[in-house]
Amino acid sequence: MHSPAETLDLTTTFLSQLLPASLSIHSFPGRWQILRSKLATLKSLLSELSYLPHWSENQLLLTLLPNLLSTLRRIQTLCHRCTHPAHYTVGKLLMQSDLDMATGWLSNQLNDLDLLLRSGVLRQSNAIVLSQPAPGSAKEDLTLFIRDVFTRLQIGGVEFKRKALESLIQLLVEDDKAATATLVAKEGNIGYLINLFDVNAHREQSVTAISILACASDQSRKTVFEQGGLGPLLRIVESGSLQLKEKASLAVEAITADPDNAWAISAYGGVPILLDVCRSGSLTAQSHAIGAIRNVASVEDIRISIAEEAGIPVILGLLLSGSASAKVKAANCITILSSLSHYFRAIIIQEKGLQNLLQLLHQSSNPDTLEHVLRAIHSLSSTDSVCRLLSSSSMFITQISGLIMQGNFTLQQISVLILSNLSITDGNKRAIAGCMGSLMKLMEFAKPAGLQESTLKALISLLTVKLNRKDFVKDEKNMMRLIQMLDPMNESVPKKFAVAIVHSLMTGGSNGCRKRLVDAGAQGYLQRLSEMDVAGAKKALLLIPANKTKRKLGLDSSNYWSC
Repeated sequence: MHSPAETLDLTTTFLSQLLPASLSIHSFPGRWQILRSKLATLKSLLSELSYLPHWSENQLLLTLLPNLLSTLRRIQTLCHRCTHPAHYTVGKLLMQSDLDMATGWLSNQLNDLDLLLRSGVLRQSNAIVLSQPAPGSAKEDLTLFIRDVFTRLQIGGVEFKRKALESLIQLLVEDDKAATATLVAKEGNIGYLINLFDVNAHREQSVTAISILACASDQSRKTVFEQGGLGPLLRIVESGSLQLKEKASLAVEAITADPDNAWAISAYGGVPILLDVCRSGSLTAQSHAIGAIRNVASVEDIRISIAEEAGIPVILGLLLSGSASAKVKAANCITILSSLSHYFRAIIIQEKGLQNLLQLLHQSSNPDTLEHVLRAIHSLSSTDSVCRLLSSSSMFITQISGLIMQGNFTLQQISVLILSNLSITDGNKRAIAGCMGSLMKLMEFAKPAGLQESTLKALISLLTVKLNRKDFVKDEKNMMRLIQMLDPMNESVPKKFAVAIVHSLMTGGSNGCRKRLVDAGAQGYLQRLSEMDVAGAKKALLLIPANKTKRKLGLDSSNYWSC
């Protein structure tokens, strides 16, 4: 067995003989012209190789150089035959085929050698792979290591590829994921990594690496998609092992999180594949699959495919049987579908979607789950039948009242949106009177847009009940907030909203409510607001008893808390 240096010398010798010999060949001139061009390129690459200090230590060349020498020997034989036409008269087509095959072999080997030279790794003294860079290593060291890994992936045999993939995965997992993944996407051949899905020996490692890249950074996710990763990932989701399905579905969910990529799910036939996983996949795979469907549900073609594949019952089923994350994503998906189409709202209602959502609302205490369930219910409540059903459900009304009082700000605002659109009985209004204080607090938030209007509508609805009005004015905090809202200097709440609350409190002839408002100083503010032509202020002022008109702002309130 020859040493690398000896093999290089033999290869150079063959080249020095082949190039001039090929010039005298007149048969198949086009094919030989291509071969001569490639031989000249090989001569240049070998010359560059010989000047590098550590080239002979690189393990990849132990295979690449002998393969090149073998190819050159084959070309030398073809050169000899073509120089003597009698040798191929009977097998002209076979000779053409042999020349084409030799050209293909040489092209592949040239590509490998060029890749190895361009990577820069031949300037290093290394073993199977360069040493794994330590966390926080310089960008230059990481770049060289990444190039080395991908060089060995593309040139090396099974063992080289396996070790290179191990090193790549370790790098992506242990170091700064986002920065490293971005660098790998820039310096590595991601398309080749995707092609390894088709090689049984490297499928698991390559899918793992691509899954990490798809999730790690915007740039690496974009590169995976642009290099054609979505289609092969969907094939893995469809027919891979359990572990591979989970990793591939995670990557698909990450890729579809970019709205610009959503169309491709339909192009690759991904909807039925993802729905099948939602039906019978593992809990982890289900979560990622419904996440991907959620990501693309706003695309019309996708929605059509969901309907054609009977996907609504599948999505609704995850509300009750899926993992915690799957339930959240399924509810979010229902929100998107129902908000975009009357058709889908009808299907969701027909398939008992509201009942599933209400059951999950009752069972869950997770804020994220509750948020998306409430959003889905709010979207469905635009349908009259759903609105009537919710309005008549004492349990539901009590639940959203509890969320208004004790939920986080997001849950409060969604609950208010729902409550403001319901037509509930006086009995239920009385039952949830305790949330009026929370509604007053929410009135102070100008954002998000529409919150104050919805809160006002819900509060005024509750104040149509006489006992609720009495409870409101007996609550010192409620009255303090209301008087602050009436103050023209306070701009947090539109004055017409504060006036509307006062008007509601004084409606129905309750002298006790009127007296408390006057004693708290509401009359003086109403007078000033009336002079400012604030809507409703004059009308509200007329409801103030005449014998109270001389009271001054904030004075004579000795009877305020005793009445």
